[in-house]
Amino acid sequence: MARWDQILSLPVQSPPTLEFSSAELVWSKVEGWRDNIDRVALIPFARVDDFVRGESANKECPTRFHVEARRRRPAETTYKPKVDGILEYILYWCSFGPDDHRKGGIVRPSRTTYVPKKKPAGRPNTKRGCTCHFIVKRLIAEPSVALIIYNQDKHLDKKGLLCHGPQDKKSAGTRAMYAPYISEDLRLRVLSLLYVGVSVETIMQRHNESVERQGGPCNRDDLLTHRYVRRQERSIRRSTYELDTDDAVSVSMWVESHQNQVFFYENFSDSGPFVLGIQTEWQLQQLIRFGNHSLLASDSKFGTNKLKYPIHSLVVFNSDNKAIPVAWIIAPRCASGDTLRWMRALYNRVHMKDPKWKLAGFIVDDPSADVLAIREVFQCSVLICFWRVRHAWHKNLIKKCSELETCAVIAKRLGQTVHRICKGDGTADLFEEFMEDFVDAADFLDYFKAIWYPRLGLWTNSLRTLPLASQETCSSMEYYHNQLKLRLLNEKEKSVYQRADWLVDKLGTTVHSYFWLDEYSGKDDFARYWKDEWMSGLTAWQKSLQIPDSDVVVEGEYAKVVDQEDRHQVHVVRNLASEYALCDCKWAKMGNLCEHILKSIKYLRDKGSITPSVSMFQYMQALIDMLQCPPHDSLIRDHALSLAVWVQKQLNAQLGPGSGQSNRQALQLSAATSGVVNASNRTHTLANVVDDLAELQHSISATDNLSGGQIDGIATENGTNVVDDLAEFQHLSSATDNLSGGQIDGVATENGTHTDIGHAVEHPSVEMQTSPLSISACATQLFSLDGVTSANVFSENGGVMIGEELDMTKNLPSQTHHLQI
Repeated sequence: MARWDQILSLPVQSPPTLEFSSAELVWSKVEGWRDNIDRVALIPFARVDDFVRGESANKECPTRFHVEARRRRPAETTYKPKVDGILEYILYWCSFGPDDHRKGGIVRPSRTTYVPKKKPAGRPNTKRGCTCHFIVKRLIAEPSVALIIYNQDKHLDKKGLLCHGPQDKKSAGTRAMYAPYISEDLRLRVLSLLYVGVSVETIMQRHNESVERQGGPCNRDDLLTHRYVRRQERSIRRSTYELDTDDAVSVSMWVESHQNQVFFYENFSDSGPFVLGIQTEWQLQQLIRFGNHSLLASDSKFGTNKLKYPIHSLVVFNSDNKAIPVAWIIAPRCASGDTLRWMRALYNRVHMKDPKWKLAGFIVDDPSADVLAIREVFQCSVLICFWRVRHAWHKNLIKKCSELETCAVIAKRLGQTVHRICKGDGTADLFEEFMEDFVDAADFLDYFKAIWYPRLGLWTNSLRTLPLASQETCSSMEYYHNQLKLRLLNEKEKSVYQRADWLVDKLGTTVHSYFWLDEYSGKDDFARYWKDEWMSGLTAWQKSLQIPDSDVVVEGEYAKVVDQEDRHQVHVVRNLASEYALCDCKWAKMGNLCEHILKSIKYLRDKGSITPSVSMFQYMQALIDMLQCPPHDSLIRDHALSLAVWVQKQLNAQLGPGSGQSNRQALQLSAATSGVVNASNRTHTLANVVDDLAELQHSISATDNLSGGQIDGIATENGTNVVDDLAEFQHLSSATDNLSGGQIDGVATENGTHTDIGHAVEHPSVEMQTSPLSISACATQLFSLDGVTSANVFSENGGVMIGEELDMTKNLPSQTHHLQI
């Protein structure tokens, strides 16, 4: 086989880790130049930087690879497509070579003009003649693939001896033991602290204290110098966002110099408006880490009234269920038609890093969002979050209605209206009735008619067709929105808000630094320097979990909750048992969901005084509907049923088989799986859905407190949530319902990690034919022999189960491949 035929026939390797080294690749040997044998591998060209970083992080010989030589074919150059043609050639060399500045070392002729400085800052010590290097070629035949030629993979000098690293005896006691530069994590930490206003002296003092506590330096990061930090501080101080007096030109210049932070860019043109998608490497890592088999939420209209262009934020939820921004899209409102393009660019960027990455659900906050584009790109269920509307109603109700009792009645009515619509029992006419019944609240009604009445049709349709996101999602989104407001809109000179270059610069520097520091474990060392912008405590949902039941007293239509910071203060909550309740605390008066409202809801739910949330209702409704409709293939139903039983098994493992919640949910499942369900039985079951859900109300609180997270729906074995499992259940539900003439967009559950899966509509009543033996056989595979659910059960039992692949279209009969889930 010819050389290039052999090379192009090699598989393109892309390890699932964020960074990877040569040890994780399979290398092939092909005939090279001058009868040499080259050691080669193919990787995606977009992952070359990941390979360079991974190869630099060699524990046995830490180093850094720099670009020693580069040749790139100009984009405008015409060329013939040749099998051996090269678009780009990059030579990466270990930073401890190729020159040798040690005594008696060899320096290349082109470097003879080098004059040692009085303060070399370690450079002569870092050049020790290392011969380790590799070549990257981008081929004309495959522009998306990089050919790596790695013949010199050992860190040796020309004598064949180790020349740096901890195993080199001559490097002992010198900086050659460690990598030549600080790590990316420390660089980001230093820059972030400088951007938020921490002084150079404070950064160095805290750093030196930490090195002393560990007994001296043990890696390159411990050798951080005052000079380096001062140089970074000076660079920040001298930088400016206004690269050109013309705003559009300035933004274009910023994009040109920050290519690694831009995943999508379209300038104003005759064919479309301005769109800029910003995502740093750290944000990409958070999206891969917390977004895989989990949720991605959208905050789409930040700064609409103040900024030149509003900010569309995409956030994921970390282990504490706090929102982390993983991308910012800056565009005028007229750019909504470009949603599909920038979403696909973002999805492709993530998949280039991790081909197995997949969302469980996408949460929107705008009824006009392009749901079809989201489903097409991310192949997941779509949910809607009502927090922005509830926030606006609440804030304006307090502002425009002076009587708290009237405010409580109006808020309660609005909440009941929204809940009825979400459950499929109402239409937009309910808002007409609301406006007729509260004509006395003239100021609020004027606001409601002017702002919301034109949008009620869109919102009603979305609430009826999309599952409603959980209260914890609302709490996290409100908290993120307030954080972004504090960290971005704090300029003394308000005129800068009308410049897009200021916006992109501040998002990529100061605002990004605050959110990076939120995840930094050592941020408490700088607590004395915190400002309001550093606000990074618990969300209202998390705070509510820390309030003991003894601090809640219910008196008729009111609840009194003791303030946890000032125990002499008691907050009064009106309109109990709903997120549309009113509280007299400062956070609630701003229109937000406070911990006192959320605690009162949980308290009443624990006591069995109120029914479960809308999200839980939607989940149980969809579960019953799905189990009682005939699938095209009974295997689909058996699989879905087994998954539902598996979720019940998890609850049993957590709560014990004799617990109230366990028994009641088992009753739900047994009622739906009792064999053949005829039309009359189905009617009876659906008529008693609410009664069945009411039976769950006493036991939901037991599940709610798993791992410190309140769960209004389905619990999991580790207290986070069954994102993967319920996402699989959603796909099964959708496939089954489409086959029976119905439509399920998912099932919503409200829990510790915002797992929301969808909303169901009724299906025709038809007899079901399911083999109990097949159900039993399928369910048996989902459990371990000792009766305890295995965390890896689905990955061990084939691709049809939960785990790496959630696309059920691969497992359905050929007739169903066209279905849109």
